[in-house]
Amino acid sequence: MILSVKRLLSSLLLLAALLINSNAVTAQLLGPAKTTTEEPVKVPEDSLGRRTPQGTVNGFIKAIGEQNYLRASQYLVLSKRSYRKTTERIRIVKTFQQLLDQGGNLSPSSIISNKETGRTDDDLATGVDLVGNISTGKETIQLYVENQSDDSQPALWLFSAETVESILSADIRGEKTFLDRILPHYLKERKLGNVPIGHWAVVVVMTILSYLLARILIFVIGFVIQKLWKKADTENGTAIIEALTLPVHMYLTVILFVAFTQRMGISIVVRQRFSIIIITIGIVAFLILLWRMTDFVSMFARSRMSRKGRISAISAILFLSRTTKAAIVFVGIIAILGIIGVDVTAGLAALGIGGIALALGAQKTIENFVGSVSLIADQPLRVGDYCRVDDIKGTVESIGMRSTTLRTSARTIVTIPNGQLSASKIENFAHRDRFIFNPVFTFRMETTPDQMRYLLVELRSLLYAHPAVLNSPPIVRFTGITADALKVEITAYIEALNFEISQEVQEDILLRMMDIIEASGASLAYPSQTLYMAQDSSPSNEKAAAVAETVKKWKEKNELQLPKFDPKRVEEIKDSIKYPGEGSFKPNED
Repeated sequence: MILSVKRLLSSLLLLAALLINSNAVTAQLLGPAKTTTEEPVKVPEDSLGRRTPQGTVNGFIKAIGEQNYLRASQYLVLSKRSYRKTTERIRIVKTFQQLLDQGGNLSPSSIISNKETGRTDDDLATGVDLVGNISTGKETIQLYVENQSDDSQPALWLFSAETVESILSADIRGEKTFLDRILPHYLKERKLGNVPIGHWAVVVVMTILSYLLARILIFVIGFVIQKLWKKADTENGTAIIEALTLPVHMYLTVILFVAFTQRMGISIVVRQRFSIIIITIGIVAFLILLWRMTDFVSMFARSRMSRKGRISAISAILFLSRTTKAAIVFVGIIAILGIIGVDVTAGLAALGIGGIALALGAQKTIENFVGSVSLIADQPLRVGDYCRVDDIKGTVESIGMRSTTLRTSARTIVTIPNGQLSASKIENFAHRDRFIFNPVFTFRMETTPDQMRYLLVELRSLLYAHPAVLNSPPIVRFTGITADALKVEITAYIEALNFEISQEVQEDILLRMMDIIEASGASLAYPSQTLYMAQDSSPSNEKAAAVAETVKKWKEKNELQLPKFDPKRVEEIKDSIKYPGEGSFKPNED
C-alpha cells in the first residue's frame, strides 16, 4: 500500500514537471507575449531646436550671438557646394547678420509659431512661415522659414533657399552702419554678451531720448487739442485727455525706440532680446488705456446718475467698473505670460473648469446680479415709489445688488431677491399721470325718472365744473335696474401730484355729490339683504315736485343736458367751483 502511494506521488510529480517544461518550451518558441497597448512613438529631439519656426529663429540668433557661425549655418538651407565649404558657410551667415544689423527686423519670439506645423492662419503655403524682413534701401527681402521634412518625418524648419539666395544677391560691400561710423574703436572692440558694449550704451541713450521726444510730442499734441477742441477745458474733456496721455506717451516711446534702433544699425541680437520688453510695454500701455477709460466711463455714468437722483444705479456702476478692472488685470496677466513664453493653455483650462463650478455654485448670486442690472436698466421702480409686487404693497426703501426692500403699510420690511423681483409683475403707483374716480351709486326704487334725469345732469355738471377733474369728458350713466336699486356709474380722472392729493379731491367731489343727491330728494338704496321697517322717513314729496318742475323747465327750453352736454354749457360751468370750498383751511403760499 505504501509502495503504491509512493508510485502515485512519483507519477504526479513527473507529470507536473513535463507540463512546466512544455510551457517553457512553448514560450521560447512563440517568443515574448505582445502587450495590448502600444506605446506612442516618440519624436526624437533636434539638438539645434529646429522642430518649430520659433526654435529655428531663436537658435539662429543665439548662435550668431555666440559667434558660432558654423552652427548658425545649420539653420539655413544651403546648396551642396556651399555646405561643403566652411568658409562659404561662415561668409553667408556673416552676410545675413550684417543685413539684419543694418536694416533687418525679425518678429518677436513670442509671435513666431511654436508648433511643428507652423502658422496655418496666414496666406502662405503649408510649411512656410514669414518671420521678418530686411530693407537694403534698394529692395526688401522677406525672411521665410520652411519645413524641409515630409509628413512621415519629424519637422525640420530652416531659413528657406529663396531667403538665402536673396541674402547672397544683396550688395553690401563697403556699407557700414551708422554706429560703425560714429562709435569709437574701443566701444566696438569691447563686448558684453558677444555684442559691442557701444551698442548697449546706445540702447540706453535711445531709450532716454525716445522717452523725452515722446514727452515733447505729447505736449505739442495736447497744446493743439486745447486750441482746436472747444470742450478740452471741460471736466469730461480734461478727464479724457488725462486718460489718454500716459498710454499714448508709452506707445510713442516704443515706436520711436524701435525706429531709431533699427535705423542706427544696433545688433539684431540686442534688438531681438529687447523685443519681448517692447511688446510687454505695448500690452501694459493698452491695459492702462482700458483701465483709465473704465474709470472715465464709471465717473461719467455715476455723475449722470447722481444728477438724475438714481442713487441705486451708482452701486451697480461701481460693481461693473470693478468687474471690468478685474477682467483687464486677468487678461493682461495671461497676455504677458504668453509673451514671455509661459504656456497658459493648462491654466486657462483649469480656470474654465473652475469657472463652471463657480457658476453652478453661485447660480442664485449671478441670477440676483443680472436681476439688479435689469432693474436698473428698465427702472420699473425707484427708491420712494409706492408699488405692488405680486400680492405685496409697499414703498421702495432701497435697491441693492442682491435684493430690494419694501416698507409695507404695517411698517414691516419685506426683502425680495432681485432675481425674483425682475421676474415678478410689478405695479407702480408712484408715476401715475392721473387718478381714476369711479364710484357706483345705487338709488332706491322709488326714485322717479325726473329725479334720475336731474341727478345725471347735476352730477355731470359737477365733474365738468370741478377744476381738479381732467378735461376729458366724464362719464355719468344710468347703467341698469337691479332687483332692489337703480344703478348709476361714474368714471372720471382726477389730476393730482400724488395719491394723497387725489384722495383729498375725491373726498371733496363725493361730498358735493351727496349734496346733489340730497337736493334731488332721492336716497341711496340699502343692501338687498338688509330689512328695514316702514317707519323710516319717506322721500320728500316737496323736493321731488321741485325737481320735476326744474326738469320740466329744462325740457321746455330744450336745455336738458341728456344724453350729451351742450359744449356752450360746458364752457359756462367749467372751473366754476371754488376748490377748496368755503371755510376750508388754506395753507400759506410763498
